[in-house]
Formats: sequence, C-alpha cells, structure tokens
Amino acid sequence: MQKRGLMEQQKSIYDRGTLLSETDSTGTILFANNNFCKVSQYTVGELIGQSHNIVRHPEMPKKLFHILWNTIKQGEVFRGIIKNKAKDGSHYWVNTTIIPIYEGPKIIKYLSGRHHINDEIAAQELFRQQAVRIGL
Repeated sequence: MQKRGLMEQQKSIYDRGTLLSETDSTGTILFANNNFCKVSQYTVGELIGQSHNIVRHPEMPKKLFHILWNTIKQGEVFRGIIKNKAKDGSHYWVNTTIIPIYEGPKIIKYLSGRHHINDEIAAQELFRQQAVRIGL
C-alpha cells in the first residue's frame, strides 16, 4: 500500500464524512465537495455561483440565520443544527460549523463543514435543544 501525503489524507476524510462548502462574504457558493452535492442532490455546476440559500429549508426560523450571519460577520465560529432542503424538495439535517476566512484583517469568505444527521428524531431533538438555548 502506497503512503499518501497528509493533504491527500485530509481531503479523503473530508470527502467521506463532511459536507464542505466555501462562500464569499455575501454567501455566494465558491466551492462544494462531492458529499455536499450528493446529500443536497445538486451538481457542483448548479451550486457554484448560487446563494447558499439554495438549500435553505423554509421551516427554518429567520432568526436562526440572523444569529448565524451576525456570529460569522463578527469573526466568530457558528455552530448549529440546521434543516436544509434538497433539490427534490426533501429535507436533510446537518450539524454545521462555519468559520470566517481572513485576508489580513478583512473577512473574505466563509468555510462551512457539516455532518449529515441521518436520524430524524435525533435531529429534531438537537434542533429543539438549540432553539431553547438561543431563544428561537
């Protein structure tokens, strides 16, 4: 078995278990990995250049996204449970972490890593706990 470099190994693990995307400072998608495409049912070509809202489920409270954007625009990390909408209209839950990426002192983009929560009841309970914690 041939040894792979660290970067290749990191990419491999992210592609297997993480839905990755990168957006510019306004939320326009610049990058989406294969796992994000698979779960969201969009192709990379359909996602690049679109607002990340393309996967926003209408049942998600607007206040949650207000908190999300305020957090990352202040340079802080956002973590939360979010229900997204796939291309076919079905939904999927993710445990999300979003970090700002800087160029000097300025935030130029955001990197989001999400883990798909396959257990609907567990996802709903995690979201309920989050809603209580942040006052949704």
